[in-house]
Amino acid sequence: MPDPVPVTEVKKLLTEEAALRTLPREALLAQSHAELFARLTPEQTEKLLKELRELPYVDAAMATKLADLLPQYPEEIRLLYAKERMLLDETQLAKLLEIIAQNR
Repeated sequence: MPDPVPVTEVKKLLTEEAALRTLPREALLAQSHAELFARLTPEQTEKLLKELRELPYVDAAMATKLADLLPQYPEEIRLLYAKERMLLDETQLAKLLEIIAQNR
């Protein structure tokens, strides 16, 4: 399975494609969503993803979710990890929040 694409990359790709041709309705909706919710630049997102992926308990999908949502509180991270059925201890949560805060 390929790695998920962060919202900032989707925004960049759709903007480039919109400059070349008229986008279909679904692509325009996706572009509007990406513009609304992308908070970082593609470079900042790439740096954040790289730092998150260095942690043993963060896979590619979770790193992308964290980079897209930029959680501020431990509860938000716990909600993301609840589906993974993985419990993070306080030091792991603090490390994730620290990395995200540095790249915000």
